[in-house]
Amino acid sequence: MAQEPKAPGQDGKAPTLKLELNRLEPAGEACRTYLLVDNSRGPALKSLKVDLFAFDTEGVAQKRLAVELGPVQDRKTMVRLFDFPALACPRIGRVLLNDVLACEGGEASRENCLERIETESKTPASFVR
Repeated sequence: MAQEPKAPGQDGKAPTLKLELNRLEPAGEACRTYLLVDNSRGPALKSLKVDLFAFDTEGVAQKRLAVELGPVQDRKTMVRLFDFPALACPRIGRVLLNDVLACEGGEASRENCLERIETESKTPASFVR
């Protein structure tokens, strides 16, 4: 029997929320970070707050930052900017998505938001969960 293709979320798995470390640029003593938030297949979120760590090129934790990425519209891609203070961009070797601190909207919970997130990087620094 032929089966109808399932719409995102109908297979019991929440649609992917992709976070892409898109660009790093100097901003005075800070490193300005461009984070692409791709929610092109998911429901809207009133709040999405993430806990990030920047590691230097030697793998040593340098800065921790809580960043509010919301509101995130349904089926929308956007760019959010924030700065890692007192950290030069060339020193950042890796950014870790340590946790989701808040996730609100629809049936969203902190835990299922973390499960939905996929990370990638277009910068020399890797972006991992």
